[in-house]
Amino acid sequence: MYFFFIGLDSSVRHIEQKTKICCCVSVKKNKIKLDSIMRSLTNIHVFICAFTFTLWNNIQPTIENEFIANYSSSLLTNVPKTIPVHTQVLDFSHNRISGLSTSEFIYLSDLQVLNISYNLITVLDFSVFIFNKNLEYLDLSHNHISKVWCLTLSCLRHLDLSFNKFTVLPICQEFGNMFHLKYLGLSATMIQRSDFRYIKHLQLHTVFLTLGNFSLYEPQSLTALTTKNLHIVFAANQNFIFPLLYDGMSASENLKIVNLIYTLSYKDFPSPPLMLLKKIKTTVLTLDAVDLQWAIILQIFMLIWYSPVEHLTVRNLTFRGPLEELTEYAFLHLLSSVEQLISLDGSMKALTLEHVRNKVYYFNQEILYRQFSEMNIANLTINDAYMPHMLCPNTTSSFQYLNFSHNALTDELFQNCGTLTDLKLLILQKNKFKSLHKVSFMTSRMKSLQYLDMSSNLLCHDGADVRCQWAESLSELDLSSNQLADAVFECLPVNVKKLSLQNNQISNVPRGMVELKSLEELNLASNRLADLPGCSGFASLQFLNIEMNLILTPSADFFQSCPRVRELQVGHNPFKCSCELQAFIGLERQSGGKLSGWPAAYVCEYPEGLRGTELKDFHLSPLACNTTLLLVTALLLTLVLVAAVAFLCIYLDVPWYVRMTWQWTQTKRRAWHDSPGDQGPVLQFHAFISYSERDSLWVKNELIPNLEKGEGCIQLCQHERNFIPGKSIVENIINCIEKSYKSIFVLSPNFVQSEWCHYELYFAHHKLFSENSNSLILILLEPIPPYLIPARYHKLKALMAKRTYLEWPKERSKRALFWANLRAAISINLPISSEANE
Repeated sequence: MYFFFIGLDSSVRHIEQKTKICCCVSVKKNKIKLDSIMRSLTNIHVFICAFTFTLWNNIQPTIENEFIANYSSSLLTNVPKTIPVHTQVLDFSHNRISGLSTSEFIYLSDLQVLNISYNLITVLDFSVFIFNKNLEYLDLSHNHISKVWCLTLSCLRHLDLSFNKFTVLPICQEFGNMFHLKYLGLSATMIQRSDFRYIKHLQLHTVFLTLGNFSLYEPQSLTALTTKNLHIVFAANQNFIFPLLYDGMSASENLKIVNLIYTLSYKDFPSPPLMLLKKIKTTVLTLDAVDLQWAIILQIFMLIWYSPVEHLTVRNLTFRGPLEELTEYAFLHLLSSVEQLISLDGSMKALTLEHVRNKVYYFNQEILYRQFSEMNIANLTINDAYMPHMLCPNTTSSFQYLNFSHNALTDELFQNCGTLTDLKLLILQKNKFKSLHKVSFMTSRMKSLQYLDMSSNLLCHDGADVRCQWAESLSELDLSSNQLADAVFECLPVNVKKLSLQNNQISNVPRGMVELKSLEELNLASNRLADLPGCSGFASLQFLNIEMNLILTPSADFFQSCPRVRELQVGHNPFKCSCELQAFIGLERQSGGKLSGWPAAYVCEYPEGLRGTELKDFHLSPLACNTTLLLVTALLLTLVLVAAVAFLCIYLDVPWYVRMTWQWTQTKRRAWHDSPGDQGPVLQFHAFISYSERDSLWVKNELIPNLEKGEGCIQLCQHERNFIPGKSIVENIINCIEKSYKSIFVLSPNFVQSEWCHYELYFAHHKLFSENSNSLILILLEPIPPYLIPARYHKLKALMAKRTYLEWPKERSKRALFWANLRAAISINLPISSEANE
């Protein structure tokens, strides 16, 4: 981690910051993070306490704007000449630059941040930056620098020369004049007392030392430093020099040491000096990558216990067994001493052991568990240590926080343990607990327990008639990632306020569950629920997470049954976009933003055609989803349609046509039954005459005499002489029309007033289309005004519009031509039949 400080007094416009920042940013008007500052700043003074560069992988050099130039990972061998003169942040990291010169930086008078880490520089001359008066951050780590020529850079706050090839610490006399320096990174293979003489007056915030191939440390050298944080990375392939640890604890409040490895004999181990305890300043100690013998670990632990250290963190710890020169008796005696020690009051408040590997196999581990259980501290963390058990303290314990996650603990932990009365937080995730009932009984005597994390275990509850006993003070419980089903609701603490049951096998929230009146937050994500649970058992529920379940159509009345809920997470469910979902979509508008994750997390899964559609874009008409409205609309449309059809039928006289069609069909059927072998009607008449009774005089005096006299006598069919008695009028009309070659219609205003004329016209017209014959002859006796023709006579209107008709002339001179044309229209030789002979 490389910290630096920077002050910017400029107008920075639209800067995309590609660095990770772990710092606090002080601004004159507001405290904001650097990544947001670097996007858009205008005339703002920025002071950054500390942050870390994470290099971005650009192959080609990029000039992001006039203030930031990023040339990282560009395969450069030299500093380019095209850097904008107003650049303030310049990055050359991860290149192949081997040297620097003044001419390359002379024009960059505004430069404040320069990162040249991970290059091939071997010699550094600080005079290169003589013209960069505003330079505050300079990172030259991870190079090959072995020689330095110094120059005072008065504004410099952050200087990192770590991970280089210095033999002695590169601390020049000029460093003593850098009064703004807060972070100093160095590397060396040896440290002497005189190395820090030039900077012992500086009030440094952090000193970072990388000691590779280390060969010499002069005791009490580090004590000359004045720093709050000291971070030492020792060589991983060397035995650690313990005076570094002792002096480091005397030099800083926060000490971190990486690679604390010692493989020599315990006899060669340098015990801490007796006077050391009076000099120790460290209150926070972190040891990473520790590989020591048990006896040495215990010795160091005894030193730390007596010291002012309040927080001890040991990561990646490997402890080995005592060597042959330390007898088992002596080792057990040492353990006993430690056990007596840790029961006494000390400065230690928190102990954290992470990623522990035990290579001691032949001593009673109960001694170790007893040591931990009897510690007189508030916080104890043992994470990832393959620990199968932990003993209950013999006396009332001072533990307030216990974290035994990622171990091998089972249901037997702390059973019948009544000494953890001050314990408030207990974390047991990623262990091997199986019985929820036993877990509840474990907490029953922890009177102060407020938070319990049992996630990622093997917990289940079969719902047997066994009463669970939880601590009454327990207000937050995490049971996520277990094997719990619906019966879990029968075994929950009644006073719990926050409950997580995420990633279990719950398919329903039973109504007969224990009433959780105090529950405010409930997480049921990643289960098997098919609908939103009601709040009958959760009267105080304010937050519900039910994401990633099997909900197709959530109930729309949820907020009515749960009026106190302020936030509901139902996203990432397989929603079925149908009418039933419309009410839930409307719920989002009514809830006033209570649906968390809307709209991105709410997407249709079914049907296939709508998959991927956001619920906010899914719409159906109210008519399609309201059954009552749909039925009423359909009924109204049906009534309107029926009314329209009835009106048309009445207007067009459809019933009359139906009746006529029916009578015609019946007549044809009777004729077929009477003469089943008959091939069809035989023509007996040249023409059938249809006329109104009011026009009968013209027919009898003019039409019949003129057609039936003379050569080629024409046989006419007239109802008065040719209708067969006993048959219906309609049947006689049909028979006469079918036995006649032509049908003559005498048209006049009287004709359109006659019902029987309409029948005769209808049947003749039907013959016209059924036999595809030209059998109609229209004689217009008198003109018929269109308004006199009834609506049902639409066929007559059509015939008069499409067919040629003969008009009875008023002048006598034209009547001869009239009769000639009429005779020509009906002239045909009739077949000889028996009826004709008779």
